[in-house]
Amino acid sequence: MADPSKEWGVYFSRTHQRPYFRSSVTNESLWEAPPQLSREQIASLPGAELLTGGKPAPKVPSSSEKISASHLLIKHRGSRRPSSWKESHVTRTTEEAYEILAGHYRELVPGSTGPSDEGASVPNPKPDRALFEQLALVHSDCSSHAQAGALGSFGRGAMQKPFEDAAFALQPGEMTSKIVSTDSGLHLIYRTA
Repeated sequence: MADPSKEWGVYFSRTHQRPYFRSSVTNESLWEAPPQLSREQIASLPGAELLTGGKPAPKVPSSSEKISASHLLIKHRGSRRPSSWKESHVTRTTEEAYEILAGHYRELVPGSTGPSDEGASVPNPKPDRALFEQLALVHSDCSSHAQAGALGSFGRGAMQKPFEDAAFALQPGEMTSKIVSTDSGLHLIYRTA
């Protein structure tokens, strides 16, 4: 059996401003230390300094620029937390999640064959905002579904890097032309302001 201390690390939640534990094997996240770890093992985990008040170095220099965006998240079994308000345990594959989002993309961008491939340079579409919000309300696996996918305003460093890069590259009224992958799952992002 593998040493459980090799599987866990300590990370910092920018949303909740507190450290948490995450398994690199199962992607499970816990606020409390995994019960199978001893105090010595916990102290030796990557990021353990966060447990004693150490603050993480900012990943991206903070900027005063803020944007607002909404998103439609589809989780898969490899997501950081493979559960949602719709499903207590998400079992779909990444490919299945991609196909679900591609279907929503085609609904949002009539006449399109789907999202562009990685590396392709395609203009960002400007779908109907009300339709995007309706799809997010019904289909998004994020708790923001209750706000039609709205995440409010945020600056650099507040979101996972791939999400941030994609959102900041959009102009208001644009949606990503590609599906964005993060630890949370797969996203279509619509910039609202």
